[in-house]
Amino acid sequence: MMSLFLLVLGLALVTYLPRLVPLLWLKELALPAYMKRFLSFIPYAVLASLIFPGILSSTTTASSALFGGVVATVLAVFRVNLVIVVIGAVIGVYGFQTIL
Repeated sequence: MMSLFLLVLGLALVTYLPRLVPLLWLKELALPAYMKRFLSFIPYAVLASLIFPGILSSTTTASSALFGGVVATVLAVFRVNLVIVVIGAVIGVYGFQTIL
C-alpha cells in the first residue's frame, strides 16, 4: 500500500513540475503578439488531431465517415448547438450509407 502511495505521489510530482516551473520562471516574460496568436491555435490543432482518427474509424466505410465529419464541420462553422451538430453528423452518415 505504501509503494502505491509513493507511486501516485511520484507521478503527481512528475506531472505538476513541468507546469509549475515555467509558470514561476516565465511569468514576467512578455510574449510578442505573433507568438500569442500562434499559441492560441494549439488547443484547436490538438482537438482536431484527437477527433480526426475517431471520425475515420467510426463507420465501416471511410467515405461515409468523412461525409459525417463534413456535415458536423459545416454545422459547427455556423455555430449551431453541439447537440444539433452531433445529430446532424449521425443523420448525415445514415443518409449517406442509405443512398449508397
